Amino acid sequence: MVEVTVVVNFSGRSYRTNVIAPREASKDEIMRQAHQQVRKQWISYI
Repeated sequence: MVEVTVVVNFSGRSYRTNVIAPREASKDEIMRQAHQQVRKQWISYI
């Protein structure tokens, strides 16, 4: 497992989040997970 810090653009703003993923995970997979995390946090904040 590796921890990756990713910047995601969501709703016109930039959010930095950490993703823990297997070493074999592709960049697209990591970005998809990061976007889902930010979306989930943003929705729960409303």
